[in-house]
Amino acid sequence: MTNRYKIRQNLISIGDDFWIENEAGQKVFKVDGKVLRVRKTLVFEDAKGKKLAQIQERLLTIKDTMVVEDADGKDLATIKKALFTPLRDRWDVKVKNGPDLDVQGNFLAHEYTIKDGRKTVAEVSKKWLRIADTYGVEIEDGQNDILMLAIAVAIDIMVDADEKEKKEKKEKLEKKK
Repeated sequence: MTNRYKIRQNLISIGDDFWIENEAGQKVFKVDGKVLRVRKTLVFEDAKGKKLAQIQERLLTIKDTMVVEDADGKDLATIKKALFTPLRDRWDVKVKNGPDLDVQGNFLAHEYTIKDGRKTVAEVSKKWLRIADTYGVEIEDGQNDILMLAIAVAIDIMVDADEKEKKEKKEKLEKKK
């Protein structure tokens, strides 16, 4: 049996709080966007407000790197955009005390898989939901749901930042013409 969650993509940004709902529509995880920090931080809490994990942008590293930490601030995983991907976008997830994960697919469309080797451990998709600006995360049994959700949210943030940067560069080039 798998676990399915819903995330509203237009709510994901640093500084905003949002809820992740289960398949039944119940609010199960709150994501608190901490704005008064030097680096971007999102804190995952259960429905009662207990801190479960957090995502932090790493300063002074290659861009497109975020770290997922447990409730005590210990690193769980580092998410990094693969530097060379000839055909499609790819992200590498280095999991501390676990197998590394490979994330591939169409990130702008929210259609991608998280794999441990050849085995799919989670899938992100809009195809299960009819709600605009919402995507689903389906996580296989035996996986760390918070880690998989944090990976999806971190990639969403980094892809969005990349797209904004590309748009700004394009606008600057057009102004020079």
